[in-house]
Amino acid sequence: MDAKEAARLAKKYLTELFADEEVFNLGLEEISFDDRNGAWNITLGFSREWNVPRNILSPLGGPSPSRDYRIVTIRDSDQKVLAVKIRDLAA
Repeated sequence: MDAKEAARLAKKYLTELFADEEVFNLGLEEISFDDRNGAWNITLGFSREWNVPRNILSPLGGPSPSRDYRIVTIRDSDQKVLAVKIRDLAA
């Protein structure tokens, strides 16, 4: 599979996995192929309802919702999702 297909599969998987949490603002952040493991690592960013600031300015275009980041690892040979991990931004 190519990078576009890997990104499409990762977005679909994450959307289905977090369906109960109603993710929005889903977007591709990073993508890389690990030759050693034969797997794609796709970082996706998204927001959830509890990421939306609740204050008096929100209806007037107040602060944007924060984003969460996950790395979805997909094996290239059979397109199986191997892992979904939190992307640590502190590093």
